[in-house]
Amino acid sequence: MGKAKTIITITGIFIFLFSYGSISGNIDHPGRLISDQKSSKSTQTKTKSTQTGTKSAQTKTKSAQTGSKSTQTKSKSIQKSSISETDNKSKDLGIVTIGTATWAVANLNVSTFRNGDSIPEARTNKEWETAGESGKPAWCYYNNDPANGPKYGKLYNWYAVNDPRGLAPAGWALSSDTDWAKLTYYSGGQEAAGERMKSSSGWSEGNNGTNESGFIGLPGGYRVENGTFLNLGSIGIWWSSTESKSLSAIDQYLSMSSSLGRSSSPRQRGESVRCLRN
Repeated sequence: MGKAKTIITITGIFIFLFSYGSISGNIDHPGRLISDQKSSKSTQTKTKSTQTGTKSAQTKTKSAQTGSKSTQTKSKSIQKSSISETDNKSKDLGIVTIGTATWAVANLNVSTFRNGDSIPEARTNKEWETAGESGKPAWCYYNNDPANGPKYGKLYNWYAVNDPRGLAPAGWALSSDTDWAKLTYYSGGQEAAGERMKSSSGWSEGNNGTNESGFIGLPGGYRVENGTFLNLGSIGIWWSSTESKSLSAIDQYLSMSSSLGRSSSPRQRGESVRCLRN
């Protein structure tokens, strides 16, 4: 019995020593365990930092993408703007309804026919005279000065007006002698129409109109057969699409008086053109 107790006691001592040795083995290198833990935490921190950096990079990428989209949006906006401005130029500055017809409020200022073919510009007197003598279409600015275009439009010979390719842009029509007769009637008759159709500024010696009709008739002058320019500031004259004699056509004009005139002029002459909405 005593031996048994001794064996149990010794066994217990060995078990205690073995356990203590294991524990002391853990405690003998506390620095290493703590360092490992710190290293692990540092690794985790670095991982998190890397993830944060990755997220930051992703955020920057998204920001760059957003900036790219913003740039694309601005580009589209500019294109639309550009397209809008092109559309406005190809149509006209505006319209006014007088009686039963809708007129443009600006003189025609195109250099191509409706089908896209170019209309020749005749700058020199010789070029203008040659075009008229050969019955070829031609246009010019008054005094060959492009600065007159935005205000007065272009001057055309009647061969351009009568060309089968169509001088009036799509959606517009050339005004006939009948259209002008109706305009005259709805503007108060021939004697009163001039003052009501003339612009309220721009006429020489203060001979402005009231522009009561809204037509905005400006004194854009004209060009005669030999190429000479005449009467800017004192006469505005417009071709109709109506023929007169073999070498002339009907036109309408505003002058320093209050009336609207009608005449028959040589087809080689350069005059303004005013269109109607179809």
